[in-house]
Amino acid sequence: MQRVAAAESSAEREAGSTHLIAVSKTFDAEHIRPALDAGHRIFGENRVQESQEKWPGLKADYDDVELHLIGPLQSNKAADAVALFDAIHTIDRDKIARAISVEMQKQNRSLKLFVQVNTGEETQKSGVSPHNVAQFVDHCRQEHGLEITGLMCIPPFDENPGPHFALLRQLARQVDVAHVSMGMSGDYETAIEFGATYIRVGSAIFGTRD
Repeated sequence: MQRVAAAESSAEREAGSTHLIAVSKTFDAEHIRPALDAGHRIFGENRVQESQEKWPGLKADYDDVELHLIGPLQSNKAADAVALFDAIHTIDRDKIARAISVEMQKQNRSLKLFVQVNTGEETQKSGVSPHNVAQFVDHCRQEHGLEITGLMCIPPFDENPGPHFALLRQLARQVDVAHVSMGMSGDYETAIEFGATYIRVGSAIFGTRD
């Protein structure tokens, strides 16, 4: 948090304008509790099924937790995801948008929703092409009644992330969303410089994964 604050100050951003998502994927509940006991409340997970095994109990003990799904979502898991998570960062196609909309109405829940953007246009990676973001966000809003609150990206691992972060921030302004989810353990300070409002940090908090 001190490094986040320093990066905000260096970028002349308002203190506290960056939200830290502690990415706890692959770590069990007992590894997560120390972060909760230290006062942290925003966490991220990659898989719905793994999250169902550990987070209901943790949420019962810490009822002000905000849980973010930052990994890919299959439409057949939409009901479980809407029931457990408070935010979804990986909306990237009509089928997922439709399933989330149906489940939020059915469960009377309102989640923070992000569209994933494939800023590097990598064939192996999920996400909407930058050229299609405006059209897709408008489709989510008009067709499915979704309130899209942000955009998310994962830059190519072998490229300078700065241009990708700059592109995501530019696209966010174009589609009028307040939040950009970008930056991980190795580049979150750069992401803050480019205006990240959510950063996703795992190994720098919990240690190296198996």
